Amino acid sequence: MSEQLLTLDLLADWLRRYAAIVDEHKTYLTELDSAIGDADHGANMARGTAAVLTHVDDATTIDALLKKAGMTLVSTVGGTSGPLYGTLLMKMGMATSSVVELSAEDFGKALRAGLEGLVARGKTELGDKTMVDALAPALDAYDAALADGSDLHDAVAAAAQAAAAGRDATTPMVAKKGRASYLGERSAGHQDPGATSSTYLFDALGDVIGA
Repeated sequence: MSEQLLTLDLLADWLRRYAAIVDEHKTYLTELDSAIGDADHGANMARGTAAVLTHVDDATTIDALLKKAGMTLVSTVGGTSGPLYGTLLMKMGMATSSVVELSAEDFGKALRAGLEGLVARGKTELGDKTMVDALAPALDAYDAALADGSDLHDAVAAAAQAAAAGRDATTPMVAKKGRASYLGERSAGHQDPGATSSTYLFDALGDVIGA
């Protein structure tokens, strides 16, 4: 059905909406990062996503859109966030062909390829107190919803809810990766900024499809 398709224009709007949400919450993200990181996650992500916006109108296919967005994040976002978010989007682009629309199922496959690329690059897993703790349950919820017969709207809503739950679950965790891991037990009690910015991906997608 046509309403199940994620078009090039819709995915461009997704990136625009994500940039807007990141910019809106950049101070909050930096506050989270100041507790267990370098206090720059919000500023870095806002700079990177703003740079992505300068390219979204140039792409004529979905793979080109996602690959360019990913490369832009790698080159403009400092720390580990740039390579990880960049890898997520580049691997998503590599998982699609030169098309202008994706089914809900194919978009899920692209997301899965992106997550697998991110995990391989970051050498991280669930429970490490990273963005994976929001992304992995979100993708699982998305896939499960589609398998259960849900439409795109409900699958994205389920993903957003699972991402938020995964984000919240990072608070009591002890960090095992990144700058936060240097704090050891003192990293517990703080919400992970990467998991937080990851939830915005699904919030943004929900906004543009009306979930």
